[in-house]
Amino acid sequence: MENHISERRSFLKTSTGVAAAASILRPETVRGTQANSALTIGLVGCGGRGTYVSGLFAKNEYAKFTGICDIYEDRLDVAQKQFSGAKRYKAIQEILASDIDAVYIATPAVLHPEHFELAVKARKHIFMEKPVGVDAKGCLRVMRAAKQADPAKRISVDFQQRYGKDYRKAHELVKSGALGQIKMVRAAWLGGGPPVRKGHAAAEEKIRNWFFYRDMSGDIIIEQDCHNIDVVNWFVGNHPVKCSGYGSRQIRRDIGDILDNLSVSFQFADGLVFSYSANQFGGPVGYSDVSETFICENGTVTTSRRGFTVFRPGKAPETTETKYDITLDAVNEFVDGARTGKIENFAPAAAESTLTAVMAKDAIYGGRELTWDRVLKS
Repeated sequence: MENHISERRSFLKTSTGVAAAASILRPETVRGTQANSALTIGLVGCGGRGTYVSGLFAKNEYAKFTGICDIYEDRLDVAQKQFSGAKRYKAIQEILASDIDAVYIATPAVLHPEHFELAVKARKHIFMEKPVGVDAKGCLRVMRAAKQADPAKRISVDFQQRYGKDYRKAHELVKSGALGQIKMVRAAWLGGGPPVRKGHAAAEEKIRNWFFYRDMSGDIIIEQDCHNIDVVNWFVGNHPVKCSGYGSRQIRRDIGDILDNLSVSFQFADGLVFSYSANQFGGPVGYSDVSETFICENGTVTTSRRGFTVFRPGKAPETTETKYDITLDAVNEFVDGARTGKIENFAPAAAESTLTAVMAKDAIYGGRELTWDRVLKS
């Protein structure tokens, strides 16, 4: 199964070449990328995240939602208020068969591999919520589908830190070598969780509140904490090769079966250690920390969605503040890229970060150290 990852690395090199070639194509040669026209988009999954991010898309003058899709009428009604002229659909196959240029997939995480595969086959530009799946099987399915994607279509996954302007500045600093090699990493997502939806039929519970069910979301380490993990993989330039961890339910006992706190220790092939902790205790604690810290030979960098701080021996800390939702950067880059031929296929890298989270989840629930090779065979 390690061959899948070797293939992924080869694919990334190929994708880079494709991106370079596509970036110099005349925009009019690719359907839906005319520089003087709007990108027509279909929203699949009109839940809280889907309607919020589609609202960010709507701020871009070159993005237009012409279709909305959900299995529930009340969610379609909410989306219809945002996009009054959009056509309603009840099945993803129907909206993909329409003449939309791009699709924004914001369905429950367990459905991402299937929906991604369908969108690839429909030859659409794709913007998909993370994670790419909830288990190794789903992640590998996305990798395989990504290899079949139209090289003229942009594929992005909402790991928004990768697109955040200030995150990129911090990444450039660390990768430049100015602070020396990374020698230790810590990261955390300590804070609250999503709201619990109420007032629906019992038969709809696991879909309406999908985040709180392990088989639907992959647990917090996959659905939420993959953000931190993706940042670490990005800065380090690789994935960990093994990990061990613990988790429990201390406060959240009223819904679902996912953890509300956990701790994981990862190790990379060169011995680099990455210490991670997360919880969803929320308001009663009065504390939050969502960040990554890279301790290097000659300094340290702490990154977050609020900005980044550089610590150097004998000098005052240097802070760069981010005062907006960096999801805007991801959205705007997707729209611009799809319209003008600046192509990327981020699915393989997103799958690798999701697989890292899957390894951590399986280690926690298995109560033992787990290796990268083993999780691929699970």
